[in-house]
Amino acid sequence: MKLSILIPAYNEEATIQTILERVLSVKLPENVDREVIIVDDCSQDRTQTCAQNYINQATGASIQYIRHEQNQGKGAALLTGIKAATGDFLVVQDADLEYDPMEYSLLLQPILDNKADVVFGSRFLGGRPHRVLYFWHSVGNKFLTLLSNMVTDLNLTDMETCYKMFRLSILKEINLQEKRFGFEPEIVAKVARIPGIRIYEIGISYSGRTYAEGKKIGWRDGFRAIYCILYYNLFRA
Repeated sequence: MKLSILIPAYNEEATIQTILERVLSVKLPENVDREVIIVDDCSQDRTQTCAQNYINQATGASIQYIRHEQNQGKGAALLTGIKAATGDFLVVQDADLEYDPMEYSLLLQPILDNKADVVFGSRFLGGRPHRVLYFWHSVGNKFLTLLSNMVTDLNLTDMETCYKMFRLSILKEINLQEKRFGFEPEIVAKVARIPGIRIYEIGISYSGRTYAEGKKIGWRDGFRAIYCILYYNLFRA
């Protein structure tokens, strides 16, 4: 079996090598191999150079680097990576160090136990450490999760989480359209409609970063998320 680790990156020269080190140092279950797919969404800094330098030194590691020639958005980077993935399972790993790769096994275990097809890592569930940051961001996340739950009839605690692990065969069958941060509500809406799908949540840690440290999501993305929640659930695109 193989886990595909998909890293979308845009202007992450400060962290891309560190996240690759962490991803490759994770001890996976004995029968699970890994492949790493970096999709650089036309970074304007040294992300490409830093990533390539690391890849050249990482002997024996399966790392694929893909670069968009035009900036298209995080959702577009994820679509590119999903198409390139060859594993049995896939997890999204942001390059900004907010999420800890050491928790892959937590996400993977319900799937390996044949209890789940999709596992979401919740920042609001369980007792793992969290960096304390923006109050209104947490309010916004909880509101979007509540709105999503109302129309999907799920009881998630963190719809907007980056850490979503899937059986890759499920992702390959979903027609995903969102190019930017609307990916999260779209994928939740479409996964929720799959007959017999088994969705689990598990608590994860979270080390959020400030805007000064490079955080990119803003209030416009929140309004887009509301649109996507309503559109992909009520109109079933």
